[in-house]
Amino acid sequence: MNSAKYVDEKIAQMKTSGLALRNVAWKAALLCVGWPYVYAARGEKCTPANRRAHYSAAHPTIKTKCQNFDGKGSCSGCKWFPKGERVLANDCRGFTYMILLKIYGWKLVGAGATSQWNNKSNWKAKGTISTIPDDKLVCLFVQDKNNKSKMSHTGLGYKGETVECSSGVQHFTKRNKKWTHWGLPVCEDGSAPEPTPTPTPTPTPKKKPTIKRGSSGPYVKECQNDLIKLKYDVGPTGADGKFGKNTEKAVKAFQKDQKLVVDGIVGKNTWAALDAAISKLNEGSVG
Repeated sequence: MNSAKYVDEKIAQMKTSGLALRNVAWKAALLCVGWPYVYAARGEKCTPANRRAHYSAAHPTIKTKCQNFDGKGSCSGCKWFPKGERVLANDCRGFTYMILLKIYGWKLVGAGATSQWNNKSNWKAKGTISTIPDDKLVCLFVQDKNNKSKMSHTGLGYKGETVECSSGVQHFTKRNKKWTHWGLPVCEDGSAPEPTPTPTPTPTPKKKPTIKRGSSGPYVKECQNDLIKLKYDVGPTGADGKFGKNTEKAVKAFQKDQKLVVDGIVGKNTWAALDAAISKLNEGSVG
């Protein structure tokens, strides 16, 4: 298996060789075969710390396939630590994002397969699989069978072959029938055109009130929902809008993790830390 350092070196060599960028991107994708799948990862180094940051019970392989998840041992001997060098972890939409960014310096917009597909600024053209241009490097999509407004998976396609990150990065010489749609990235024939900026007014953020044990209302509910999303336990009643002892306990745990004053009171600094943590979580979410 190739390390991330090796792949980056090969990409640099190919870029100076005069090879068309779509061919560089495809060869780069092939060099990544075997790299691990980690839910919500987007070209991050495969380290125990990064795996722990993405771990959830819904995606147990993040933990079970890591020999050093607790960080107390060593990565030595792991297949994802070839010759003492790291590989990169991705999920499906993270892999396509990573390849296009490495080769074209262009960011595929969208936190997940669905949002990538729905963002018009990403594509020169797109369509159903029956109209796919096999001479172009495309992003492939699988439409959700139970909800046609969603895409459940994505990967890269070129000349009838595919590379996708599902059970790790895999290469298939024959395109599977599961693929239903394709999108031609705006960067595919070269650098992406500069978008025309659309000025938007900057809204004045509404100041959030200080809340503490005994408080109630929509701001308490917002705080509880944020804490739940960040894996803090606010008690059996969930986000009920009532700031009780369980919510106070969750706030204190969050404040301790964020190295804030641990007083169980949600004021200016705690609100700012919650907003920042939720923004970071949303950036890594899958649509």
